[in-house]
Amino acid sequence: MKKISICLILFWGVVQVSAQKDSIYIEAKLSSDKKILEINQELIYYNHSDKEVNNIKLLNWVSAYNKRGTSLVYRKLEDRSSDLHFAKQEQLGKLLELDIKNSESQPVPVENITDQNLFLPLSKALRPGESIKLQLHYRMQLPNQKFTGYGTSDRNVALKYFFIVPDHFDPDNISKRSYNDIEESVNFNTYWTVNFDLPVNHFIDSNLPQIQMNSFKGYLDSDPEFLISQNEFPSIKINTEGIHTEIKFGYNLKPEEKENLEFYLPLHLQFIKEKIGFVPDRIFISDKFRAKEDFFGNNDISFWKFRFQLFNDAEKTDMDYFGIIAKKILDESIIADKQNDHWFKNGLKSYLEMQYLQKFYADTKLLGSLPENSIFGIKPLKLFHASKVKLLDRYGLAYQYIMSQNLDQKIDEHFTALSNFNDMAISSFETGSLFNYSAEKMGYENFNAIVKDYITQNTDKQINPRDFLKKIAEKDKATTYLTPFLEQKNRVNFSLKNYKKDGDSLHINIARNTDTDIPVKLETQTREGERKTFWIETEENEKIKNVSLPASEDVSKITLNNDYIFPEANYRDNFLYAKGFFSHTKKIKFKFIKDIPNPEYNEIYISPRVRFNNTYDKFLFGVNFKNQSLFDQKFLYSITPTYSSGTGKLTGSGSVAYSFLPAESIIRSLTFGVSGSYYHYDYGLAYRKGSLFSNINFRKNPRSTVSRGIGLSYNYLERDLSPLMVANKDYGKYNLWSVGYGYSDSQMIHEKSLSISTQGMEDFNKITAEGFYRWEFAPKQKLSLRVFAGYFARNETRNSMFNYGISRVSNYSFSYNLLGESANSGILSQQFILADGGFKSFIPGSVNQWITSFNVDSSIWKIFHVYADAGIYKNKNRPTEFIWDSGIKVKLIPDFLEIYFPVQSSLGFEPSFKDYARRIRYTLVINLGAVINAARRGWY
Repeated sequence: MKKISICLILFWGVVQVSAQKDSIYIEAKLSSDKKILEINQELIYYNHSDKEVNNIKLLNWVSAYNKRGTSLVYRKLEDRSSDLHFAKQEQLGKLLELDIKNSESQPVPVENITDQNLFLPLSKALRPGESIKLQLHYRMQLPNQKFTGYGTSDRNVALKYFFIVPDHFDPDNISKRSYNDIEESVNFNTYWTVNFDLPVNHFIDSNLPQIQMNSFKGYLDSDPEFLISQNEFPSIKINTEGIHTEIKFGYNLKPEEKENLEFYLPLHLQFIKEKIGFVPDRIFISDKFRAKEDFFGNNDISFWKFRFQLFNDAEKTDMDYFGIIAKKILDESIIADKQNDHWFKNGLKSYLEMQYLQKFYADTKLLGSLPENSIFGIKPLKLFHASKVKLLDRYGLAYQYIMSQNLDQKIDEHFTALSNFNDMAISSFETGSLFNYSAEKMGYENFNAIVKDYITQNTDKQINPRDFLKKIAEKDKATTYLTPFLEQKNRVNFSLKNYKKDGDSLHINIARNTDTDIPVKLETQTREGERKTFWIETEENEKIKNVSLPASEDVSKITLNNDYIFPEANYRDNFLYAKGFFSHTKKIKFKFIKDIPNPEYNEIYISPRVRFNNTYDKFLFGVNFKNQSLFDQKFLYSITPTYSSGTGKLTGSGSVAYSFLPAESIIRSLTFGVSGSYYHYDYGLAYRKGSLFSNINFRKNPRSTVSRGIGLSYNYLERDLSPLMVANKDYGKYNLWSVGYGYSDSQMIHEKSLSISTQGMEDFNKITAEGFYRWEFAPKQKLSLRVFAGYFARNETRNSMFNYGISRVSNYSFSYNLLGESANSGILSQQFILADGGFKSFIPGSVNQWITSFNVDSSIWKIFHVYADAGIYKNKNRPTEFIWDSGIKVKLIPDFLEIYFPVQSSLGFEPSFKDYARRIRYTLVINLGAVINAARRGWY
């Protein structure tokens, strides 16, 4: 009774203190196995809307873990994680029971406790400013912590987003909001009182102030989080220069890490307070938050038994924790809807990082001390431009990397639609670069003053970041471009056209591809390294800006927006040399390995090539010349002359292509190109292939795994013929044209693709369709289905060269990587390519009229699969035939090295055949690029 009285007194105090603000009082009991949480909760809810509400929406986000098909499960699959999809019932999170009563102790009906949004009807409409008290009792099963970092585990229990709370971003209680594990605050500006009943020998910590053991109370502008463990975690108290802050960690710190933090944290807090004017009294950093917000790109590089360090431990701690602390402080001081306004806090974090790096790491390189490592007294990384790139350039380079693939997104894209990379490159880095660019233009003191005032004026209020942009524009009209810049993908480009010296003046023409009045930073440099900076303001609709500057006889170089300070589409035209042989032109540089591109040069990459082509050319030794760096480019060329060790002749290939990459279009890329190759397809017989091609890749959601495209090509082929082939009137020269549409979806669980194409020449026209579906029905256990259909609309060919294959493909277009193009026996002839009929057994013949086949493959245990194929085909003047086969497949490396052992087929019981060893098939894909692309799924 005494305990109940104390609780009521505490709760009444909460109500008095939190007038016009929601209050939540919680008594929570954790079971001894740390899997069940029982909660008694009282909620004082105010109508923050400007109109009456007839129901209240409460968020029941533990139900996001309850079943397949939730937005959380789907998002995890997009990130290539199937743990939650295949979770056992005891690993899921769910609401086990729920009772809600109103202030008159009357039950409030709840339709479905498995819904993430609970809409509670009110007996009486709640007018603006009025409040209602709800009493809730509920029990929940906590999810396994491995799914999102929240839930239960053997080590600890992390609680966040599990309590049933109102959605303060929806005061009208209308729209649904699902949990997507994106760290969004939904119950801000609330007064919390939370008391825990824990198993013995357990400790708890939180971002709420702790008033006594296992009890917490206070206001939060973010959601509460709690960490329960059998171990006490460390904390560091900072008391210096007007800062009195305790930083608590939800994980253990190594002694040297804690020592470094005790040195750096006061510097971090002082620096941040100078910039934004606010530092909280308490900061709680969870292990998940640390992993999400630490510094990207400063980790050691580990390879086999070797470990290469970019930065020392103190530097890594400094970089990591500055960003972590900065983001945590911004989260605690700014209330913003992450779905729509994620870019504001992310951009400010990057801006603060850039300011910090400018002060303490201005000359530090992107690769840190790594280029100083020597091998036999040589420092090979010094040859790379990457070794000269500054650490500060990382913000502009990340944007350049994703923009060059046309996979960037507009800054104000909904956060759940952003790809993982664009969360960093666009929401954070691009926005931060724009803030820094504007701050440098107007003066950092002016920009920081606006930030301080804006945060102070909006304490405990939900912000609209566009108001912040208006304040910047009022201070400096040259920044008015920022608001429209957020709302679309941008391809702004400044270029130096020419310059002319006239007496004491230097006349420079600057072109731009936008009508928006965006300022540009111009810099002149002498041979001695003396630099002068000028800010050039442009006028609206002004395509060419004529600038006159005081001339200097020693000016050797003119630069626009140096060091990637503005997110431009192309930096290659931002440089002009005023003196020397390369004045008005770009220098040429030869390089041996792919590198971060140096925009001042036309770079040609020269690399040796050794690869096995087929049994006729054997190993090819050559050199590749290309202009493709680590970043994609619109214009690409690649020329590879090679020496064929099998024939002793020169062979090779080459291609030239140009891509159009419209920023806002249904088309992601439109590519035109030409290519040619010369290799051998049989002993003493070569082929020559020339192609004209065009590919259209349609626009895609960068988070999506769906790709769609149309391809058109014309191929001229010429083959050397043997005397027998000449006698049989084989094809020595022929033309092929083809048009096709392809759709693919490489998502986890349900992977599928579809292609439809038509191909023809003077003697035939064929139409082909192929569908593929792969279902992961259990972890790493998959069922694959393939359907193929081919039909000759016209077939007047002289032989079977262009026929559909049943168990072997005819590589007449030389598009398949066959080790033995013309092999009819031996191990090379046993290579299997999944094309045409797709039969694994050596069923003789080919098809010159039509064929339909069905291929199925299923896991049975680890790397062992069973397969079966069935089909119907018809040849001219022959009856329709049904064929089938079945067997065992061993997947040594999925999709790249697989072995097929036939068992039963239309031919009979194949293991009983004397030549069974010759009937075993294998798939071998010697393509490192394909392996890398498969491994990169989910990164973008």
